[in-house]
Amino acid sequence: MEKAEVFDLLIAIKENYPNFDVSDENVERHFKYLHDFPFDKAIQNLDEHIRTSKYHPNIAEIRGSVGEQIERDRMKAATAEYFAERAEAAKHACPPPPGWKEAIYAKLGKS
Repeated sequence: MEKAEVFDLLIAIKENYPNFDVSDENVERHFKYLHDFPFDKAIQNLDEHIRTSKYHPNIAEIRGSVGEQIERDRMKAATAEYFAERAEAAKHACPPPPGWKEAIYAKLGKS
């Protein structure tokens, strides 16, 4: 996010939360923590925050749950891979030979 975009973001916050601090120090602080974050995602998160909260958002709320989203995507990929492996294994699966279960029970001393 560019510094001009941080200004736009803070102006949007100030329009909805009149008591929000838009001092130079606060602009710099927001830029420090948001410079690597996409502006469009920040605006989406801000819009959602405005719909659900009467208090101005902090930087973590502007960033949203990106870490959780990344983890969720990683878990979805891992699950898809697991199910693909299971599907491949099912193609090669076959039942045990006749009498196998009974032979195991006999070795264990069960009837």
